[in-house]
Amino acid sequence: MSIWLAQHQDAILLALRRLASAPVNSLLSVLAIGVALALPVGGQMLLANALRLAGTTSAVPQISIFMSATADRRAAKEIESRLNGYGGVKHVLLLPKEETLARLKSNSGLRDVIETLPANPFPDALVVTATDERPEAMEALSAEFRQWPKVEHVQLDSAWGRRLAALLKLGRTAVMLLGALLGAGIIAISFSLIRMAALTHRAEIEVSQLLGATSAFIQRPFLYHGLLLGLAGGTTAWLLVEATAVSLRAPLAELVLLYDLS
Repeated sequence: MSIWLAQHQDAILLALRRLASAPVNSLLSVLAIGVALALPVGGQMLLANALRLAGTTSAVPQISIFMSATADRRAAKEIESRLNGYGGVKHVLLLPKEETLARLKSNSGLRDVIETLPANPFPDALVVTATDERPEAMEALSAEFRQWPKVEHVQLDSAWGRRLAALLKLGRTAVMLLGALLGAGIIAISFSLIRMAALTHRAEIEVSQLLGATSAFIQRPFLYHGLLLGLAGGTTAWLLVEATAVSLRAPLAELVLLYDLS
Protein backbone atom coordinates (compact mmCIF):
# COMPACT_ATOMS: atom_id res chain seq x y z
CA MET A 1 0.00 0.00 0.00
CA SER A 2 2.83 2.38 0.86
CA ILE A 3 4.47 1.67 -2.50
CA TRP A 4 1.21 2.46 -4.32
CA LEU A 5 0.83 5.75 -2.43
CA ALA A 6 4.48 6.64 -3.09
CA GLN A 7 3.98 6.05 -6.82
CA HIS A 8 0.95 8.35 -6.90
CA GLN A 9 2.81 10.97 -4.87
CA ASP A 10 5.72 10.85 -7.32
CA ALA A 11 3.29 11.12 -10.24
CA ILE A 12 1.65 14.23 -8.72
CA LEU A 13 5.02 15.85 -8.05
CA LEU A 14 6.14 15.07 -11.61
CA ALA A 15 2.94 16.60 -13.00
CA LEU A 16 3.51 19.73 -10.91
CA ARG A 17 7.10 20.02 -12.15
CA ARG A 18 5.92 19.72 -15.75
CA LEU A 19 3.36 22.47 -15.19
CA ALA A 20 5.98 24.69 -13.53
CA SER A 21 8.47 24.07 -16.35
CA ALA A 22 6.14 25.86 -18.80
CA PRO A 23 4.41 28.55 -16.69
CA VAL A 24 3.11 30.64 -19.59
CA ASN A 25 1.53 27.70 -21.39
CA SER A 26 0.10 26.38 -18.13
CA LEU A 27 -1.37 29.78 -17.21
CA LEU A 28 -2.96 30.22 -20.65
CA SER A 29 -4.42 26.71 -20.48
CA VAL A 30 -5.89 27.38 -17.03
CA LEU A 31 -7.38 30.68 -18.21
CA ALA A 32 -8.90 29.03 -21.30
CA ILE A 33 -10.54 26.33 -19.18
CA GLY A 34 -11.67 28.87 -16.56
CA VAL A 35 -13.29 31.21 -19.06
CA ALA A 36 -14.96 28.30 -20.87
CA LEU A 37 -16.46 27.12 -17.59
CA ALA A 38 -17.35 30.60 -16.32
CA LEU A 39 -19.39 31.63 -19.38
CA PRO A 40 -22.25 29.09 -19.04
CA VAL A 41 -22.19 29.28 -15.23
CA GLY A 42 -22.39 33.07 -15.31
CA GLY A 43 -25.14 32.95 -17.92
CA GLN A 44 -27.13 30.52 -15.79
CA MET A 45 -26.69 32.79 -12.77
CA LEU A 46 -28.03 35.78 -14.69
CA LEU A 47 -30.97 33.75 -16.00
CA ALA A 48 -31.81 32.52 -12.51
CA ASN A 49 -31.96 36.10 -11.24
CA ALA A 50 -34.05 37.15 -14.25
CA LEU A 51 -36.47 34.30 -13.54
CA ARG A 52 -36.78 35.47 -9.93
CA LEU A 53 -37.55 38.96 -11.20
CA ALA A 54 -40.10 37.64 -13.68
CA GLY A 55 -41.71 35.64 -10.89
CA THR A 56 -42.63 38.85 -9.09
CA THR A 57 -44.80 39.94 -12.02
CA SER A 58 -48.26 38.71 -12.72
CA ALA A 59 -48.34 35.59 -14.87
CA VAL A 60 -52.09 35.96 -15.60
CA PRO A 61 -52.85 38.14 -18.67
CA GLN A 62 -54.89 41.14 -17.60
CA ILE A 63 -56.42 44.19 -19.23
CA SER A 64 -56.13 47.60 -17.58
CA ILE A 65 -58.87 50.12 -18.35
CA PHE A 66 -58.06 53.75 -17.52
CA MET A 67 -60.92 56.18 -17.19
CA SER A 68 -60.72 59.69 -18.63
CA ALA A 69 -59.62 62.56 -16.39
CA THR A 70 -63.13 64.07 -16.48
CA ALA A 71 -64.86 60.83 -15.45
CA ASP A 72 -66.11 60.72 -11.86
CA ARG A 73 -66.33 57.73 -9.51
CA ARG A 74 -69.90 57.05 -10.57
CA ALA A 75 -68.79 56.49 -14.17
CA ALA A 76 -66.09 54.07 -12.98
CA LYS A 77 -68.68 52.18 -10.90
CA GLU A 78 -70.96 51.94 -13.94
CA ILE A 79 -68.13 50.49 -16.02
CA GLU A 80 -67.37 48.03 -13.20
CA SER A 81 -71.02 46.89 -13.10
CA ARG A 82 -71.06 46.54 -16.87
CA LEU A 83 -67.90 44.44 -16.81
CA ASN A 84 -69.22 42.16 -14.06
CA GLY A 85 -72.12 41.19 -16.32
CA TYR A 86 -70.05 41.07 -19.48
CA GLY A 87 -69.39 37.77 -21.21
CA GLY A 88 -65.73 36.82 -21.36
CA VAL A 89 -64.83 38.67 -18.15
CA LYS A 90 -63.77 36.50 -15.22
CA HIS A 91 -62.92 39.12 -12.59
CA VAL A 92 -62.92 42.91 -12.26
CA LEU A 93 -60.94 45.00 -9.80
CA LEU A 94 -61.58 48.73 -9.39
CA LEU A 95 -58.50 50.77 -8.46
CA PRO A 96 -59.52 54.22 -7.22
CA LYS A 97 -57.13 56.99 -8.05
CA GLU A 98 -56.62 57.71 -4.35
CA GLU A 99 -55.20 54.23 -3.81
CA THR A 100 -52.92 54.64 -6.81
CA LEU A 101 -51.60 57.92 -5.44
CA ALA A 102 -51.02 56.44 -1.97
CA ARG A 103 -49.20 53.42 -3.39
CA LEU A 104 -46.85 55.59 -5.43
CA LYS A 105 -46.19 57.83 -2.45
CA SER A 106 -45.05 54.78 -0.50
CA ASN A 107 -42.26 54.35 -3.06
CA SER A 108 -39.29 56.28 -1.69
CA GLY A 109 -37.97 56.99 -5.17
CA LEU A 110 -41.20 58.68 -6.30
CA ARG A 111 -42.44 60.28 -3.08
CA ASP A 112 -40.71 63.63 -3.61
CA VAL A 113 -41.98 63.92 -7.18
CA ILE A 114 -45.56 62.98 -6.27
CA GLU A 115 -45.73 65.46 -3.40
CA THR A 116 -44.84 68.36 -5.72
CA LEU A 117 -47.95 67.76 -7.85
CA PRO A 118 -50.81 70.19 -7.14
CA ALA A 119 -53.51 67.54 -7.55
CA ASN A 120 -53.98 63.82 -8.10
CA PRO A 121 -53.07 63.24 -11.77
CA PHE A 122 -54.11 59.58 -11.85
CA PRO A 123 -57.44 58.35 -13.20
CA ASP A 124 -59.60 55.58 -11.83
CA ALA A 125 -58.63 52.25 -13.33
CA LEU A 126 -60.11 48.79 -13.65
CA VAL A 127 -58.12 45.58 -13.95
CA VAL A 128 -59.95 42.91 -15.93
CA THR A 129 -59.14 39.19 -15.91
CA ALA A 130 -60.61 37.44 -18.93
CA THR A 131 -61.91 33.88 -19.13
CA ASP A 132 -60.15 33.34 -22.46
CA GLU A 133 -56.42 34.12 -22.13
CA ARG A 134 -55.53 33.62 -25.79
CA PRO A 135 -53.80 36.68 -27.28
CA GLU A 136 -56.40 37.13 -30.02
CA ALA A 137 -59.27 37.00 -27.51
CA MET A 138 -57.53 39.50 -25.23
CA GLU A 139 -56.94 41.85 -28.16
CA ALA A 140 -60.61 41.62 -29.18
CA LEU A 141 -61.73 42.51 -25.66
CA SER A 142 -59.28 45.41 -25.50
CA ALA A 143 -60.51 46.78 -28.81
CA GLU A 144 -64.12 46.61 -27.62
CA PHE A 145 -63.37 48.27 -24.27
CA ARG A 146 -61.70 51.17 -26.08
CA GLN A 147 -65.05 52.08 -27.64
CA TRP A 148 -66.82 52.46 -24.31
CA PRO A 149 -67.67 55.99 -23.08
CA LYS A 150 -65.43 57.65 -20.49
CA VAL A 151 -62.62 55.17 -21.27
CA GLU A 152 -59.36 56.96 -22.04
CA HIS A 153 -56.90 54.10 -22.54
CA VAL A 154 -56.86 50.28 -22.55
CA GLN A 155 -53.66 48.35 -22.04
CA LEU A 156 -52.69 44.68 -22.03
CA ASP A 157 -50.60 44.60 -18.86
CA SER A 158 -49.07 41.13 -19.18
CA ALA A 159 -48.02 41.26 -22.83
CA TRP A 160 -44.49 42.28 -21.86
CA GLY A 161 -44.38 39.52 -19.25
CA ARG A 162 -45.12 36.88 -21.85
CA ARG A 163 -42.46 38.33 -24.10
CA LEU A 164 -40.01 38.26 -21.18
CA ALA A 165 -40.87 34.61 -20.48
CA ALA A 166 -40.25 33.73 -24.13
CA LEU A 167 -36.92 35.55 -24.07
CA LEU A 168 -35.90 33.78 -20.86
CA LYS A 169 -36.79 30.42 -22.38
CA LEU A 170 -34.68 31.26 -25.41
CA GLY A 171 -31.84 32.40 -23.16
CA ARG A 172 -32.02 29.19 -21.10
CA THR A 173 -31.79 27.09 -24.27
CA ALA A 174 -28.89 29.21 -25.53
CA VAL A 175 -27.03 28.80 -22.22
CA MET A 176 -27.52 25.02 -22.35
CA LEU A 177 -26.22 24.86 -25.91
CA LEU A 178 -23.31 27.12 -25.02
CA GLY A 179 -22.49 24.95 -22.02
CA ALA A 180 -22.55 21.80 -24.13
CA LEU A 181 -20.32 23.33 -26.80
CA LEU A 182 -17.86 24.73 -24.28
CA GLY A 183 -17.86 21.42 -22.39
CA ALA A 184 -16.91 19.61 -25.59
CA GLY A 185 -14.26 22.27 -26.17
CA ILE A 186 -12.82 21.77 -22.68
CA ILE A 187 -12.58 18.01 -23.26
CA ALA A 188 -10.83 18.61 -26.58
CA ILE A 189 -8.44 21.13 -24.98
CA SER A 190 -7.60 18.73 -22.15
CA PHE A 191 -6.88 15.84 -24.50
CA SER A 192 -4.78 18.10 -26.73
CA LEU A 193 -2.75 19.33 -23.76
CA ILE A 194 -2.14 15.80 -22.51
CA ARG A 195 -1.19 14.67 -26.01
CA MET A 196 1.23 17.58 -26.41
CA ALA A 197 2.77 16.76 -23.04
CA ALA A 198 3.15 13.14 -24.08
CA LEU A 199 4.81 14.14 -27.35
CA THR A 200 7.13 16.52 -25.49
CA HIS A 201 8.28 13.69 -23.21
CA ARG A 202 8.33 11.04 -25.92
CA ALA A 203 12.00 10.19 -25.37
CA GLU A 204 11.43 9.86 -21.64
CA ILE A 205 8.49 7.52 -22.27
CA GLU A 206 10.53 5.33 -24.60
CA VAL A 207 13.35 5.04 -22.06
CA SER A 208 10.84 4.14 -19.33
CA GLN A 209 9.38 1.41 -21.53
CA LEU A 210 12.85 0.00 -22.20
CA LEU A 211 13.42 -0.11 -18.44
CA GLY A 212 10.22 -2.14 -17.98
CA ALA A 213 7.79 0.56 -16.79
CA THR A 214 4.14 -0.41 -17.08
CA SER A 215 1.57 1.60 -19.08
CA ALA A 216 -0.16 2.67 -15.86
CA PHE A 217 3.11 3.99 -14.44
CA ILE A 218 3.77 6.00 -17.64
CA GLN A 219 0.21 7.32 -17.96
CA ARG A 220 -0.23 8.30 -14.32
CA PRO A 221 1.71 11.64 -14.44
CA PHE A 222 -0.18 12.72 -17.57
CA LEU A 223 -3.53 11.94 -15.95
CA TYR A 224 -2.59 14.01 -12.90
CA HIS A 225 -1.42 16.73 -15.29
CA GLY A 226 -4.91 16.92 -16.79
CA LEU A 227 -6.54 16.69 -13.35
CA LEU A 228 -4.49 19.58 -11.99
CA LEU A 229 -5.30 21.69 -15.03
CA GLY A 230 -9.01 20.95 -14.56
CA LEU A 231 -8.92 21.85 -10.86
CA ALA A 232 -7.04 25.07 -11.55
CA GLY A 233 -9.44 25.94 -14.37
CA GLY A 234 -12.48 25.24 -12.18
CA THR A 235 -11.06 27.43 -9.41
CA THR A 236 -10.42 30.19 -11.94
CA ALA A 237 -13.99 29.91 -13.23
CA TRP A 238 -15.35 30.18 -9.67
CA LEU A 239 -13.24 33.26 -9.01
CA LEU A 240 -14.39 34.88 -12.26
CA VAL A 241 -18.05 34.26 -11.48
CA GLU A 242 -17.68 35.53 -7.92
CA ALA A 243 -15.84 38.64 -9.09
CA THR A 244 -18.58 39.33 -11.64
CA ALA A 245 -21.31 38.85 -9.03
CA VAL A 246 -19.59 41.19 -6.57
CA SER A 247 -19.06 43.88 -9.23
CA LEU A 248 -22.73 43.71 -10.31
CA ARG A 249 -24.22 43.56 -6.81
CA ALA A 250 -24.29 47.31 -6.16
CA PRO A 251 -25.71 48.37 -9.58
CA LEU A 252 -28.38 45.66 -9.39
CA ALA A 253 -29.34 46.66 -5.86
CA GLU A 254 -29.75 50.26 -7.01
CA LEU A 255 -31.87 49.14 -9.98
CA VAL A 256 -34.11 47.01 -7.76
CA LEU A 257 -34.54 49.94 -5.36
CA LEU A 258 -35.36 52.43 -8.11
CA TYR A 259 -37.97 50.20 -9.76
CA ASP A 260 -39.31 48.78 -6.47
CA LEU A 261 -38.70 45.18 -7.60
CA SER A 262 -37.91 43.68 -4.21
